[in-house]
Amino acid sequence: MQRNPRIKSITLTPKEKEQLHGWARGQEVSRALKLRARIVLACDQGCSNHKVAKLLRVSTQTVGKWCARFAERRLQGLLDKPRSGAPRSISDAVVEAVVAKTLHEKPSGTARWSSRQMAKAVGLSQTAVLRIWHTFDLEPHRTGVPKRS
Repeated sequence: MQRNPRIKSITLTPKEKEQLHGWARGQEVSRALKLRARIVLACDQGCSNHKVAKLLRVSTQTVGKWCARFAERRLQGLLDKPRSGAPRSISDAVVEAVVAKTLHEKPSGTARWSSRQMAKAVGLSQTAVLRIWHTFDLEPHRTGVPKRS
């Protein structure tokens, strides 16, 4: 295995430069994508992997990885790939039902929903109800009337 493999120079098209600069400065872009864009832009300026790594405070392996992916698949190579994992077990319809029930119905006998009551009413776990409430910033347990915080 070579210790210092030769670096393939990256040449960007004007359209790619524009997109990478947009990602590097973007507000709505993940930190990871910003970093990848900065790595490729620095490599386009002719910097070595070691110099880019030092400048951006990452490892030389990280620089090599993203430059290689860019060289292989261009801009698409910098985007995150879908990850494996369990599929969602709660459908959008069930989530919508929990939110609607929380906002528009009162439980019998009490002034507000508790997560246990809601879980029993909709057939979910208490944890699932709490996750839904947190996702939609619902706090029915805080006051008599469900509020969006």
